[in-house]
Amino acid sequence: MHSPITQDSPINPTQPLSPQPTSSAPSDSPSLPFPADPTPLDSALLTPKSNPPTQLILPSRQSLRPKQPKTWHQSYHMSNQVNHSAPAPRSASGTRYPLSNFLSYSRLSSIHCAFLANITGHTAPSSYAQAILDPNWQQAMNAELEALQHNNTWSMVPLPAGHKPIECKWVYKIKYKSDGTIERYKARLVAKGYTQVEGVDYLETFSPTAKLTTLRCLLTVAAARNWFIHQLDVQNAFLHGDLHEEVYMEPPPGLRRQGENIVCRLNKSLYCLKQGSRNWLSIFSDTIQKAGYHQSKAYYSLFTEAQGTSFTAVLIYVDDILLTGNNLQEMERLKTFLLNRFRIKDLGDLKYFLGIEFSRSKKGIFMSQRKYALDILQDSGLLGVRPDKFPME
Repeated sequence: MHSPITQDSPINPTQPLSPQPTSSAPSDSPSLPFPADPTPLDSALLTPKSNPPTQLILPSRQSLRPKQPKTWHQSYHMSNQVNHSAPAPRSASGTRYPLSNFLSYSRLSSIHCAFLANITGHTAPSSYAQAILDPNWQQAMNAELEALQHNNTWSMVPLPAGHKPIECKWVYKIKYKSDGTIERYKARLVAKGYTQVEGVDYLETFSPTAKLTTLRCLLTVAAARNWFIHQLDVQNAFLHGDLHEEVYMEPPPGLRRQGENIVCRLNKSLYCLKQGSRNWLSIFSDTIQKAGYHQSKAYYSLFTEAQGTSFTAVLIYVDDILLTGNNLQEMERLKTFLLNRFRIKDLGDLKYFLGIEFSRSKKGIFMSQRKYALDILQDSGLLGVRPDKFPME
């Protein structure tokens, strides 16, 4: 809400219009000659009256303009059913407005409720200091470093004069199976690409990614025609793209340093490099087209293959792949083809993709970002705040 604009307040109509008496301070100027004993007339004039004059009170001015609701209110459904003045009773946990009182899972199946409970019960660390305390994340980081070194991602060299290395950090993510169990702990080393210099560390960066509109349209067709929907995950996707620029990076946390001025010269692309996504999509596009798939001219992240009544579609978002179609044998053939060229994990039926939860039934596909919203509320410390019936301005 915008704070009201403070204007100069008018004269208070309740103040008396007669001037207030002020006390005279002594001064050095010569005083007027007053008689020592005032006359009776002077005493009468100097004596205050017992009944002071009545103060003149002006009535406050009321605006006659009709009040109209703001136009932006028409975009929302505003309800006055919530009494904000009445204090709400506190729960056993001490929270006045527990979120569990406002979330309902009655319309979801027991299997999907178990899936939601599994993915909600785990939280990925937000920093290296937190992850290093958990053996699961230690193993994940060691596996990532081994994969990077095995793929010859960088070479340890002294930093040349005139070059500035970019920084890097760890990003942690939990991969789930279709039943909600943890498939693996994924630790990803990403470069801080915002420190790259154009013309020195990178040249071309354009790379299309799947839009949510494309995903919704594809799932609408799949639900209407009862297609199979699977999801895949590519491990170390960006490492398949060659790096043509000369880029230097500081050693990642957890890697033993070999000297004070020793840095990593990148031979392969890393996540969050400005040109990394472009290099990976170019490699994946060339590979999948060799399998007989055609790249869409309207959505470059969508690949399709049609033979007679068989139809298969592939939608890629960085290293997450959505696979759908009416021919299960063709989908398995494509999985085998990609597995021979990349390190791919088959996550089964579509359940959790791009932070969106999917629940499928005979009526269609239900999409929800419940976990994503809960994570934001938890990170900001707003899980127990008072709910409202309409969104904030």
